[in-house]
Amino acid sequence: MAFNKDSIVGTMVFTIVLCLVCSFMITGTADVLKERKLAKQRDELMRNVLVAANVEGVTHDNFRDIFKAKVTPVLVNLDSGEQVPAEDLLDFDTRMAAINPETSSTINKDIARIKTRANNIRIFKVNDDQGQLQTVVLPIYGKGLWSIIYGFIGMEKDLNTVEGIVFYEHGETPGIGDFVNREEWRTTWHGKQIYDNSGDVALKIVKGGAAPDDVNGVDGVSGATRTGAGVQKLIQFWFGTEGYETLLQKLKAAGV
Repeated sequence: MAFNKDSIVGTMVFTIVLCLVCSFMITGTADVLKERKLAKQRDELMRNVLVAANVEGVTHDNFRDIFKAKVTPVLVNLDSGEQVPAEDLLDFDTRMAAINPETSSTINKDIARIKTRANNIRIFKVNDDQGQLQTVVLPIYGKGLWSIIYGFIGMEKDLNTVEGIVFYEHGETPGIGDFVNREEWRTTWHGKQIYDNSGDVALKIVKGGAAPDDVNGVDGVSGATRTGAGVQKLIQFWFGTEGYETLLQKLKAAGV
């Protein structure tokens, strides 16, 4: 019997086939877009880590090669300071790990106002041209005036002196609180020290500007006091007992 495409059955068959074709097309497009999004996130991550590590000679064309040659991502447990075996760390979802009850912990002294933090954190070891460890780059984030400010800070081998810093995402007031993105402000962090001689977190944002010989002081910005205070508090948190303190002690003991 000939198939009648104009019949009710024919119309139903045509509709079903059309739906299946559209479904396959949408699924395929979604997969392509997802991979493009991941690739863009990886590129942004690599650029930000290299900026925080103050790596020279980085361009739009060579940053992937430089990252691959010099940078090693490592997953570490904040409570023990020990390395955690992991693969595909460039795609590690730090934010999901920080809010998932199974992979995060509630913060006792939440001066950064982030409520929870991931148990395992991805850090980056950056080597020089001779293959020797030059910088350790650590993720940092905390509440500013209006938003969570996300960034990376690069630490020299003494794990106290700042090599560089970058803030890559925030929702602070345009023209005022967005000073955290300004290169001229970020460069003032170079050479500053997180801890004082007693081992306490001493870095501070100084309203009116830090004295030239103040190794723990970073210039504040007029009109953005609360954003600056947020940056200071997120530094205090991440380099304290619930942040990187145990990890840094482990790294120092290992001669890093």
